[in-house]
Amino acid sequence: MRGCLKISCRRIGAMGFYLWLDGDVAWAQGSYEYRPMGAAVVAASDLFTQRDFDSARKVSLPPAARYLGQFASLGQVNGVLQSLRRSARTRACSVHNRVNAS
Repeated sequence: MRGCLKISCRRIGAMGFYLWLDGDVAWAQGSYEYRPMGAAVVAASDLFTQRDFDSARKVSLPPAARYLGQFASLGQVNGVLQSLRRSARTRACSVHNRVNAS
């Protein structure tokens, strides 16, 4: 057929970040612009930066680790960690208020 372009397909790896939480430790594995970044581990009270990721580090999750999802950016990953801290603080305050009200 004249005027038709031949389109070649190539396999593109997943882009984004995967996040797990294990108590006070947060694990992430990611790729950026289709390049593997490796894995990073930070305290759940901290935030991830690109420098935290090491391509030589493999994710070795404990069995109790909770998968929190896949995210498009480090900003979203850090937003989830911040919202988990806010909700934990809110729960702690409400328990404290109930105990003191009794």
